[in-house]
This record gives sequence, structure tokens and C-alpha cells, in this order.
Amino acid sequence: MKWILLTIIFLSSNVYAQKKSSDPIVAKINGKVIRKSALLSYHQQNLNFAQNNRKVTLEESLNDLIDRIIGIDDAKEINIHKRPDVVKKMNDIVYHAYISEELTPKLKKIKISDNDIERYYKQNPEYKTSQILIRLKTLPSPEDVAEAIDLANKIYKDAVKNPKNFSKLAKKYSEASSALTGGDMGYQPRVRLANQYFESINGKKIGYITNPFRTQYGVHVVMVTGKKDFKQIDMNLYKKILHDVERDKILRKYFAQKRNKANLKIYKDRLKYE
Repeated sequence: MKWILLTIIFLSSNVYAQKKSSDPIVAKINGKVIRKSALLSYHQQNLNFAQNNRKVTLEESLNDLIDRIIGIDDAKEINIHKRPDVVKKMNDIVYHAYISEELTPKLKKIKISDNDIERYYKQNPEYKTSQILIRLKTLPSPEDVAEAIDLANKIYKDAVKNPKNFSKLAKKYSEASSALTGGDMGYQPRVRLANQYFESINGKKIGYITNPFRTQYGVHVVMVTGKKDFKQIDMNLYKKILHDVERDKILRKYFAQKRNKANLKIYKDRLKYE
């Protein structure tokens, strides 16, 4: 929240001068005025962020606010606020503040029960896997893709022929960090897996080896090595996961309505990996 306030200062240097005259001025700096209501709001944020319950005085908050305004003015003098990386950070803050303002009432209504978690888990069980990954560049050439697929097919045939050698194959061929442990990825909830990854293993028995498939990371060959029973899962983790799932539904619905009113065109033919 403190950074949201700073963004507002950045975007509107007259913010403190726009208060009613009944709101007393507590300081003037570089043509701007700081009114008491703005200081009290900033002071409350300082209290919220104070370390180890340290007492923060109103004067300390005022001095802090003055220093920040001076720093921001100096930054604007050299056009830091126009740098792409700074603009992006500012836009991120404004975006999240906007979402919080618009959707917090709806998000607070999200309630997740144990039955909700069980229903979700039946459709999205947690698997333990080992993988062999042949990496691809973000925009690979057709030749690079063909070469990776050919290698993955060779690895797949070797793995199916002798599944016990999957770990050795991973150490030899995989370009993922998990190669050091024979491709072992451990147990992972669906939300931590690419859709293609989860769809390739879902419903499969332990020991199953997938055909090569592609994600944004490259070409994978995966072995299913375990599956958690519902009674074994971390309920707190899945409560958070399901809360995030419901939150995302609200966000998608909200922005779908906004998109319908926007002048938008998406060039889907340009989104392919190939």
C-alpha cells in the first residue's frame, strides 16, 4: 500500500494541494503542500509496516514523506518515471490497486470447504513423476523442433523397452535441473504443471511412460512414479489452491465483460510455437 501511495504522488504531484482548506497544511515543499489528512494516512501505513512493533512518531512519518517527495521530484527531473522498467512497475501497482478496489468485495465471499477440496482433487489428483526434457528456444526453428522430437522419440523407445533405465536416460539426456536426480520431479499439484504435462499423465497407472509431448519448455518424456490418495494431501495447501482457482474465475469473468467493451483483436495465427 505504501508503494501505491508513492505511485499516486508520482502521477499527480498536486495531490496534496487538492484538499479542502479545512484540512490544515503541515508542510510545504517545492510548490506542493502536505495536508494533515494525507500525513495521517501515510503515518498509518508506516505503523502497519513498522518492524518489531517499533513506535513511529508522526514527525518521523512527516520527515519520511518529505524525503520521498524530494526523491521523486529529483527522479522526475531526470525522467526516471519515463523509463520502460519504471513505467511497467508503476502500471503493475496501479493495476493491482484497481483490481483490489473493484473485486475485493467479491473475493472476500470465497469460501472453500473440505467437500469442495475433495471434489476438486478427484479431477486434479497429485502425481509423482520423473521427466526427461529436451529444451527448445522460445521461438525455435522447424529444424530444431524436428531434431528435439526425433531425439525424444528415440528416448521414449529406449525407456519403454527398459523402464528401469529411465533414471539413467534422464541423467544422460535431460536438460532439466532434475536430471541430476534421475529426472525425479517429486509430487506436484496440477497448478504447478503445464496443462500438456498434466493431461499426459492424468488417469495413468504408476510406471506409465508418456509419448513425447511439447510444452513451452521443450519436448518431454515423463514416467508416472506415484499418486497421492486424498487422505495424504496437505489440506491447507489445497484450500489455498482452490481459493486461487475461484479467484481466477472471478477475474476471468470480470475481464471478459471488460473485453466485450474494448476494441480488441487477437492474431491467433501468430501464437503458435512453430
